[in-house]
Amino acid sequence: MKIQNAFRVGLLGGLGVLVAVAIGEAVITLQTIITYIGAALFLALGIDPAVSWLERHRFPRWAAILTVLLGILGIFVGLVFAIVPVVVDQVNNLISSVPEFITTVTTSTWISDVQKNLPDWIDLNQIITTAGTWFRDNVATIGGRIFTVGVGIASGVTGFLIIFILTLYFVASLSSMKRGLYKLVPASKRARFSDITEQIATSVGRYVVGQGTIALANGIASFIFLSIMSIFGAKYPALFAFIAFLFALVPLVGTLSGSVLITLSTLLLAGPGVALWVGVYYLAYMQIEAYVINPRVMTRAVKVPGAIVVVAALAGGSLLGILGALIAIPVAAAVLLIFDQVIVPRQNEL
Repeated sequence: MKIQNAFRVGLLGGLGVLVAVAIGEAVITLQTIITYIGAALFLALGIDPAVSWLERHRFPRWAAILTVLLGILGIFVGLVFAIVPVVVDQVNNLISSVPEFITTVTTSTWISDVQKNLPDWIDLNQIITTAGTWFRDNVATIGGRIFTVGVGIASGVTGFLIIFILTLYFVASLSSMKRGLYKLVPASKRARFSDITEQIATSVGRYVVGQGTIALANGIASFIFLSIMSIFGAKYPALFAFIAFLFALVPLVGTLSGSVLITLSTLLLAGPGVALWVGVYYLAYMQIEAYVINPRVMTRAVKVPGAIVVVAALAGGSLLGILGALIAIPVAAAVLLIFDQVIVPRQNEL
C-alpha cells in the first residue's frame, strides 16, 4: 500500500511538472499576443478617464467612446501626414549625405591631429576611407537590409492595428469587464475590492495621459529649439524632434537617452559648436522636466518613491522590453496601493 501511494504521488508530481512545462511553453508561444493584450488594456485604461469625463457631461457612453476615439485617430492621422513626410525626407537626406560627410572628414585637419596621438600601425585616414568605400560598394546590400527593416516596420504596423482594435473592444466593454471581475470576489469583500480596483485603474489612466503629455512637450520644445538652431547649422529638426518624442515616452531614462543620441548626431552633422548648444539645451530641459513639468503632470497620477521607480523600470524593461518599462511604474503604484490599504491594515489588526 505504501508503494502504491508513493507511485501515485510520483505520478501526480510528474503530471504537475508536465502541466507546468506545457503552460510555460504556451505562454512563450503566445507572448506576442499577450503583449498586444497588455498594451491594449493599458491604452484602454488611459483613454477611460476622457470617456468618463464626457459621460459626466451628459454624453452617452457610446457617444463618449466614439468622440474620444475619433479625436485620437484624427490627431494621429494629422501627425502622420504632417510629420512623416518631413521625417522621411530628412532621413533620405541624411543617408545621401553620408558619403559626402566621410569625404569631408577624411580631408579635415583634425584627422592629422588625432593621428599624431595614435600608434604608427593605425592609419586613421585609411580606416575612414575604407569605410566610405565599403558604404559606396554595398549600397545594394544596405538597400536589401533596409527592405528587411521595412518588412519589420510593416509587421509593427500590423501589430499597431491589432492593438488599436483590441483597445476599441476594451474601452467599449471596460465597465462590463470590471463588473465581471467584481463578481468573482466574495460579496463581503466586493465593495473594498472594487474601490481599490477603481483607484488602480484611475492611476493607470492618469499615468498614460501624463506620460504622453510629457513626451509631447519634449517633442514640441525640441522642434522649436532645433528649428532655431538650424539657422546656425543644426540638421533635421523634425526628425530629431520626433526621436525626442518617442524616447520621452519611456519613463526615467527615455529623455536622457534621446538627448544623448540627438546631441551626438548633431556633433557629427553640424560640428562641436552647435552640438555644445544642443547639449546645454537638453541639460537645462531635463532639469525643467524633472523638477517642473514631471511633478506638475504626475502629481495626481502615481505616487511612487524614486528608488522604487528605478527598480520597477529596470525590472519591467528586462522582462517585457519597452512595454515593460512603460507599465512598470503604474504596476508598482498598484502594488504599493494594495500594500498600504490591504496588507498594512491587516497587520495592524493582529
